[in-house]
Amino acid sequence: MGRSATLKKSARPSKPAYILDEQIGFILRQVWQRHAAIFTRDIGINLTSAQWAALAKLSETGPCSQNQLGRLTAMDVATIKGVIDRLCARGLTETSPDPEDGRRLLVSLTRAGAQMAEKAAANALAISKETLAPLDTKERETLLALLNKLR
Repeated sequence: MGRSATLKKSARPSKPAYILDEQIGFILRQVWQRHAAIFTRDIGINLTSAQWAALAKLSETGPCSQNQLGRLTAMDVATIKGVIDRLCARGLTETSPDPEDGRRLLVSLTRAGAQMAEKAAANALAISKETLAPLDTKERETLLALLNKLR
């Protein structure tokens, strides 16, 4: 075997500075995709995760402005407007002028929306549990604490 063959065998490319599989954003995206697939499969009602977030938050807080609901659910103004428009069209939420500030709309659950939120809550809890299933209890607590710290 000649010298050039030996050099070719030992000449490996150096490790790139940026490895996609090691990046937090990429890992979070993969975990989100897994969670979203579980959500779609198991929520049991015809809701997107954004629609569910709005229903769940309204169930927690009661009526609030559309802008506040967007902030509470981490949705921008355009996204929350579309979500609320679709939920209103389905009879799950309704809007009314804010008595304290007529320029704002208050969003609230209808009776059907409250019933759907109550019905879906057990499924949503099971979805979260399945998403975290590969972790033991201590790992789940640690992961959630660390993710909350990154918010």
